[in-house]
Amino acid sequence: MKVIIIGGDAAGMSAASKLRRVQKNCDIIIYEKDTYLSYAACGLPYFVTSPAMQKDDLIQRTKEEFEKAGLKPFLHHEVLRVWPDKKKVLVKDLSSGHEFEDTYDKLLIATGARPIVPNFPGVTLDGVHVLKTVDDGVNMKAKLSDPTVQNIIVVGGGYIGIEVAESVAQMSKQVRIIEMAERILMPFDPEISKFAQYELARLGVKVNVKERLESIIGDSTVEKVVTDRDTYDADLVILALGVKPATDFLKDSGIQLAGNGAVIIDREMRTNVEDIYAVGDCAQVYNWVKQENDYIPLATTANKCGRITGENLAGKHIKFVGTLGSSALKVGEIELARTGLSESDAQKLELDYKTVLVETRNVPHYYPGSSPIWFKMIYENGTRRILGAQGAGKDVVLRINVFASAIFNKMSTSDLGMLDLCYSPPFATVWDAVHITANAAK
Repeated sequence: MKVIIIGGDAAGMSAASKLRRVQKNCDIIIYEKDTYLSYAACGLPYFVTSPAMQKDDLIQRTKEEFEKAGLKPFLHHEVLRVWPDKKKVLVKDLSSGHEFEDTYDKLLIATGARPIVPNFPGVTLDGVHVLKTVDDGVNMKAKLSDPTVQNIIVVGGGYIGIEVAESVAQMSKQVRIIEMAERILMPFDPEISKFAQYELARLGVKVNVKERLESIIGDSTVEKVVTDRDTYDADLVILALGVKPATDFLKDSGIQLAGNGAVIIDREMRTNVEDIYAVGDCAQVYNWVKQENDYIPLATTANKCGRITGENLAGKHIKFVGTLGSSALKVGEIELARTGLSESDAQKLELDYKTVLVETRNVPHYYPGSSPIWFKMIYENGTRRILGAQGAGKDVVLRINVFASAIFNKMSTSDLGMLDLCYSPPFATVWDAVHITANAAK
């Protein structure tokens, strides 16, 4: 059997590696248009500001290591078209410009997502950056190391925008976030996201919400940005406006795409076309709480689904149980994390729900490092089954993981409120913050 995998990052290489382990005689070809395979994209916001980190620290496994495992990866090779009826793909060698066709028995689409870059005037000026690939990180790091680069504009207040702004602010540079929504970190409910904004302010980051970028000004290099409210000096502009599935090459292929371009798949990662699978940030994924497909581009989900896809390419029929959308970030000295449904999700789904918001502490007040922390929990009215949770403060991420386990196991607030968790003053209060939040439900 010959399998072609389009895309060599987390999902694609996870699938390729698993397929090789379960089927030794399979011919596995990977076409990747960029320079590196399987790199830690989530580490990029920290790489760009760290003098100690080198780009090789981001590489999980090299091309040579994958080749030793019996895989056949080709870098700087872009798949331009897919012909499912012929079981062929059109490939371009980006180094030489040569185009050729290749055939497959089974095909996996794992092209990930690309940064959204609107066609603002001035967007092609030197000093305007996105942060998606290792090469993006290397270029941005070089720019940030220039002592004359002081005024940094981050356009977008989502996860990447906040992580980059927080990291750059600690280089003693002037950082401003421009976000057109009413607040930053929209996946969180406002009662939790506000703590990120407080912490950014403490770090000296200016946050402008309800403000839209209109143009970027400069001769050859960025000098200013213009919004619908004001004009700001800029030595570097970082576009963090979210991502879009990298699936333009699939148009007219017959492979079904959602409105945002994500490949529509079932829980075995199969598309509507026989012998064609899709996985990772280019595809939808099953949401365990909503019980329907969703678009949630997360590295954790990409790796899990990639592993399952590798087995399914070998002939198995393993279904992905589903994602909770669990995610987290660090902002200065605090953590933010969420899992399951937000209140806005519950409203959109027209669920009968209640919420509780709790302020408590990470450890007893007398123990060094004691700090206030906040949790919001969403639960079903009547059954009190937990649907979602969010938190902000010190030591909240691992506690949100407890909520994720509770949601996954359909636990009620009463069940979670009496769960036997570890206690010792260096780690928790005698009634942990998880208990206190669950027991606040009425």
